[in-house]
Formats: sequence, C-alpha cells, structure tokens
Amino acid sequence: MGSKASLQQRVLDAMSTDAQGDYLQTRVRLDLPRHDPKTGAVIDRPYHALFDLELRFEKAFAQAGGLLLAGLDPTGIGGVIPGFGDQREVELLVECGFTPLESIHIATYNGARYLGELDRIGTLTAGKRADLVVIKGDPSKNIDEVENVDMVFKDGVGYDSKKLIDSVRGLVGIR
Repeated sequence: MGSKASLQQRVLDAMSTDAQGDYLQTRVRLDLPRHDPKTGAVIDRPYHALFDLELRFEKAFAQAGGLLLAGLDPTGIGGVIPGFGDQREVELLVECGFTPLESIHIATYNGARYLGELDRIGTLTAGKRADLVVIKGDPSKNIDEVENVDMVFKDGVGYDSKKLIDSVRGLVGIR
C-alpha cells in the first residue's frame, strides 16, 4: 500500500549538512530488521507494516463518515519540510485509495470545515481568502504533479516558488 517517502533531492537541498546526516542515518536505522520483544522472531522492516495499517485506518475512518484531515508531522524523523510535507501528504492519501480530487478536498475543504472557517477559506469562491498555489500540470489526474509548484499566493501577494525554495537552501535544521 503506502510507501516511505522517496528520498528527494529537493528535500535534502533544503537541509543543513547536520540535518541531512541525521535524517539519512535515521532512514537507514528504521529500515533495519527488528526482533519481536515477545518471540524474538526477526521482523523485516516493521515500520512499513505499521505505516500500511495507518493508511488503511485513514481510509476506513473516512468511509465510516469521519472527517479526515491532512497535515504533516514534523516531529518524525526529520525529513518533513513544510510545503514538501504537505504535498507528500496529499500523495499518500492517493496511495491509500482516495482519488486525487478526494485527496485535494481532504487537504483543503476538510481542514476549513473542521476549523469552522468554510465561509472564509477552503474553496475557491468569490469573497474568500485565496492563499493558493499555481501548479504546472493537473494533479487531479496525476497527483505527482502537486509537486510542480510555480507560484505561491499568500495574502494576495504572489511569490516565485523557485526563489522561495532557493532562499531556504541548506537552512532547514539550523533554526
């Protein structure tokens, strides 16, 4: 089902040298087999099974009527960077069985609904705040294209995505 985040150069480029080293060491450590504490049996890549279980739970939760929210957890192993992590979350929702449009809806509309802010945010509607990204491609058909951000709009001001990324190159993990 799901998979560990692919090792992306763009994520590594944003990290400081120390943060890169810590992150890569942790990725390797988590891929090593573990021993079951009760039986002593070797469990190959135990975190992959837990990850798949989590994805199945999220799908079942939404199918049962739960309001599923999207978000990233930067307290993990150090490779979750705002923006990139949000994109990966939407991709993971597709991996666990949601369509690309359902995944985008979960990441936008559901969060606004949960916060009680649907009258202000969450959809593109006249009169609402429109913090958004302009993407090269169509993530509703190919979710991987969610990573092709061209422009970012925040409070009505457009920012060049490449310049934003370049401005933090090598800094994540320092501050």
